[in-house]
Amino acid sequence: MQPTLHTPSLFVIAAFSRFPEAFEWSKQRVVNEWGPLALESPLLPFDQTSYYQSSMGGDLQKQLWAFEKLVDPAELSDRKILTNQWELELVQERPWSVSRPVNLDPGYLTEAKLVLATTKDRDHRIYLRDGIYAEGTLYYHKGGWRNRPWTYPDFQSEPYHTFFLRCREYLRSV
Repeated sequence: MQPTLHTPSLFVIAAFSRFPEAFEWSKQRVVNEWGPLALESPLLPFDQTSYYQSSMGGDLQKQLWAFEKLVDPAELSDRKILTNQWELELVQERPWSVSRPVNLDPGYLTEAKLVLATTKDRDHRIYLRDGIYAEGTLYYHKGGWRNRPWTYPDFQSEPYHTFFLRCREYLRSV
């Protein structure tokens, strides 16, 4: 059987920080690189873990962005590598009270799943290339998003599922 190319997917980014100016800087970068946003979540509290406390501080908030232009999922590694570079650039731009003022996690959404890119290897993650892994974070089943055993607590919450339902509707409409 001949392989077929994947249908275009909705590109998404989960950005988190404690600094409004880091969100704005990041949003400007991603929009300049990948075009306008189709959907944007409100700022959501990111307090389900203390993992990032030492590098990012407390009072973190997360915002989810979905882009108008659909993408080839094979671009995920390149996009994660670029967002990692931007995180480092932001640190160099000015003094911050933390070592990591923003975290940018790109991914893509299809009608069936949400996949996020990461640099951390785990048993359920698939190696892509250049130190980048892919994680199937959520899957769509019987009218709603469902969690995997490894789904991060914030992605298990109702505001995230609601946002990704909107994303799925947008994807189906374009």
